[in-house]
Amino acid sequence: MGGLYFSWTNIDEIRGDHLKKENALSLNQGELLSPTSILKQNQLTLNSVSKIDVTNIGDKVVYRFALKSPHGKSIKLFDAVHGQAIAPLSEPEAIKVAKNGLNVPAKVTAVEFLTTAGNHHEYRGRPLPAYAISFAQPANTTIYVSKDYGNIQTFRSNQWRAFDFFWMLHTMDYQGRDNFNNYLLRAFAIFGLITILSGFSLYIFTSRIFNKKRRK
Repeated sequence: MGGLYFSWTNIDEIRGDHLKKENALSLNQGELLSPTSILKQNQLTLNSVSKIDVTNIGDKVVYRFALKSPHGKSIKLFDAVHGQAIAPLSEPEAIKVAKNGLNVPAKVTAVEFLTTAGNHHEYRGRPLPAYAISFAQPANTTIYVSKDYGNIQTFRSNQWRAFDFFWMLHTMDYQGRDNFNNYLLRAFAIFGLITILSGFSLYIFTSRIFNKKRRK
């Protein structure tokens, strides 16, 4: 059943790529400050930064700094033109980001603020907190927007949920979905091999050719 579903579905539609609007990075808002000057302005050192991205949030060009800390990675956003820090997204701002990333007009039907996501959640493994913003037809999808990163993390639809369910059955990893080396799958693989070999053995030992040779 899972193999049939995988072969008859479009992976781009499952990922929601057909609903994503490609927003070109707008850099015509004046001369951008250098990341180094922004770090200095905000009393941060280059050694504390593990990654720097430049992106748009609404009509602003933004630097996204991934900062190292004893408690793990933290994200800071800064206006790339003026240098001031930008607060994490509010709910109205997250809704605007989600709408800007959608290439069809659709009504927002629900908004949920997530602070946790377990192994079985469709947003598992992605940065928290986040807003889950659900849209009606023709989008019929949920867009997850990271509060700290200020961007769309992923699209989730009923097609994706069905795919995820069948993928779980396929990998037999009922916790994280992607572990092909789990013991249950290995056990069934060995059992399947034994079944195939026993079938061949049964055929050989019960075939007419083998019986004729044994009689002679």
